[in-house]
Amino acid sequence: MFGPVLRGERVSLEPPRVEDIEIFRTWFAELETTRYLLMRFALSQKQEEEWYERAATSQSDVHWSIRVGGRTIGSTGVHGIDWINRRGSSGMVIGDRSEWGKGHGSEVVRLRTAYAFEELGLERLETESLAVNRPMHRALQKTGYREAGRRRHYVFRGGEWHDAIIFELLRDEWVESKGKGPAGGSHPDAQEETRGKDEADKPGQARRRRPVR
Repeated sequence: MFGPVLRGERVSLEPPRVEDIEIFRTWFAELETTRYLLMRFALSQKQEEEWYERAATSQSDVHWSIRVGGRTIGSTGVHGIDWINRRGSSGMVIGDRSEWGKGHGSEVVRLRTAYAFEELGLERLETESLAVNRPMHRALQKTGYREAGRRRHYVFRGGEWHDAIIFELLRDEWVESKGKGPAGGSHPDAQEETRGKDEADKPGQARRRRPVR
């Protein structure tokens, strides 16, 4: 399903649009964009269109496009929702490299997390990020996420193995941490590997993929 419009100070989370499909396809054909994601191959127009249809009708995933100034710059969501046990995983990718380094990741995490706990009624969120993706870790920690574990030698990139770190957040911890996060924005690169879990966080793959998409 597509999430409702969530407006922040600089970014807004909005339902994905059909015209976003080509934008997503272009992003995920670039190694620089997917370096922190579990996916590694480019997607066809048909694959993206099929993902879009699945995303629209899914009863266990909530998807958004990340928009700044009227432009789509990324994708995020809450995936694999277990409505009985009230838990889900999350993921994000900022595919527009001109928007990297502007702190959008932290705001996206805040908006998405608030919706998951306050509107979906979830009790627990989990996400995954490669150990080298420290900017994403900071964005998560500012919203209250805590490191819960590590998957060693989980992804092979650039000729070497990388660990993946698992982060988790309970609703009570989120309530307690609101307003206490350190100042400063996240790195633009900030992308949760949780597209990988959900393989799904990115429009297109088995997104589908875990948000890893």
